[in-house]
Amino acid sequence: MIKEFRFRGISPQGRSAQGTVNARNLKNAKEKIDKLAQKYNLNITDIEQKRTFLYTIKLPNKKKIKGKQKAYSKEEVARGLKNMGYDDFTISPMLFDIQMKPSKSDIQMFIKLSTNMLNDKMNFGQVLSLLAEEQNNSVLKETLYQIEKELKQGAEGQEVFKKYTDVFGKFPAFMMGLATQSGNMAKIFEATNTFIERDSEIRKNIKKALVSPMFAVLATIGAVMYYVMEIFPATTELFVKLGIDLPPMTQKTLELSDWLGNNYLYILGAFFIPVLIIWRWWSTPSGQVWRDRFIIKLPVIGHLIHKTSIEIFFRVFATVYAGASDNIETILISAEACRNKYIEKMIKTVTVPLMLEKGEAFVPAMQASGVFPRSVISRLKSGSETGNILKPAQQIASYFEAETTYKMESLIELIQTVIGFFIAIVITLLTIVSAEISTVSPPTGF
Repeated sequence: MIKEFRFRGISPQGRSAQGTVNARNLKNAKEKIDKLAQKYNLNITDIEQKRTFLYTIKLPNKKKIKGKQKAYSKEEVARGLKNMGYDDFTISPMLFDIQMKPSKSDIQMFIKLSTNMLNDKMNFGQVLSLLAEEQNNSVLKETLYQIEKELKQGAEGQEVFKKYTDVFGKFPAFMMGLATQSGNMAKIFEATNTFIERDSEIRKNIKKALVSPMFAVLATIGAVMYYVMEIFPATTELFVKLGIDLPPMTQKTLELSDWLGNNYLYILGAFFIPVLIIWRWWSTPSGQVWRDRFIIKLPVIGHLIHKTSIEIFFRVFATVYAGASDNIETILISAEACRNKYIEKMIKTVTVPLMLEKGEAFVPAMQASGVFPRSVISRLKSGSETGNILKPAQQIASYFEAETTYKMESLIELIQTVIGFFIAIVITLLTIVSAEISTVSPPTGF
């Protein structure tokens, strides 16, 4: 989460100076402060982080008032309480000031309610104040109050919301900042809400198509291994001790159990070590690019994920294009929102440089990136010829939404059917093996 830091310093003329910066941690704050110090030739003497302090006020009637206050130091809280007429109090820093980032549903609800209120011609300051009071998440509540305060002080909307990108997300923060400078805030908020709803739907579908089936398969394999390694041997050991011949499937299963028991550490290592290495690599920028490039080349599901990213790109492009004055910024924001690092990289390293450095037109530069299908490029060409690139962008987003939604639903049903069939086969094999054990009987005389 973004934290606020205050710095104090002395200018070359010997005057005191102070300011605040927002940063993720003290190290990041020092880097920002060092740049300011170099720019204004300041000698930094102190850096303080805004923290939460707990206070208890003891009243003359022996009643107590408890509360908390954010401040840079304990002394600041004490001065504030004394200015309010209190003398008998205790102050201590909050030891575990854990701030939970608001969920996507919290952000979506805020934007949706803001849209409704703005459509009812409410002032945006009133909207922020009212919704802040209703928030259960302390981080979002404090953020909304802070935004309202800064906007009232005359701060530029885009700069204000940009500071809280980690709370809202990069695209929602950009769009809400853009809305504060537009003539129709409600329309931009509504478009932002539409994007967030669609993005949530896409994530849910991908989870159904990939994540849930993967866990179902892993859980089934784990259950089978436990049965083969623990339950099955306990059942058959008695027959082995008595020297009874086992049926073929039972014998093979017992051999498999012994092999798994002797080599399970190697098996787990062969599975988890590559997974850990890949997961670690995927956390790096180059790994993310390779991962997303690989994903869109997967059969069936990769094609849908590719089109989904293109849909998001043009949905964001159409939304931002209507309100932004900088076309390059519109392309960059859209690329970052598309949720595919490979597509984002190709647009940033091919399309944008072609437009900025070589003066290439928008459509040829997009085509040069190599990440957009011919049908998309063809539609953009038609729009550029008429001088209206916004309409084809909206049409591409709508068409791909309809196509990917239908195909994703069909794919999810197919995957669920295949997983169900796989589990049924596993259960059938276990049943057959278990039934074969019941046919084993000791020879006459035992």
